Amino acid sequence: MDLNAIVENFRDTITRHYFDMTGRVGRERFWYFVLACVVVQIGAAILQSVVFLPITALTGLALLLPMAGMGARRLQDTGRNGNLVWLAVVPAALAQLFRIFFFGPFGIFGALAYMFTIGPILGLIGFIAAVVLIYFWCQPGDAGPNAYGAPPDGSVPATAP
Repeated sequence: MDLNAIVENFRDTITRHYFDMTGRVGRERFWYFVLACVVVQIGAAILQSVVFLPITALTGLALLLPMAGMGARRLQDTGRNGNLVWLAVVPAALAQLFRIFFFGPFGIFGALAYMFTIGPILGLIGFIAAVVLIYFWCQPGDAGPNAYGAPPDGSVPATAP
């Protein structure tokens, strides 16, 4: 695993393909991007524990569109409709927004309101959608061209030109 390739893949996706849902992306490039997102979220969680601001929720929202675009392109590589990614994106976005707007201004009362109203429902929907999508994302891509374009060139993340 090449650390430079992971960083370049993350940078390329964030800067050039922020919400690109067209085309296809291979498994290796997709999972490299997921790994980089996890590392960024861990860093945000550490920072949040120091400054006591909703850094992880804001970071999650910032990474939501690139992750949706990358997930849609990965689904399209397997021959599935990329719009399936919305099954996980919508509950995740709603959960992040609720965490920002209720936990921040209302503190513990906002947390309790979230936990006893919409929180468990969003969590369950998001969990089921995530399990299904992870299964689809782990499948090998179509060997030849499909309805979404030619196969991605190489399985190793591309570097920016």
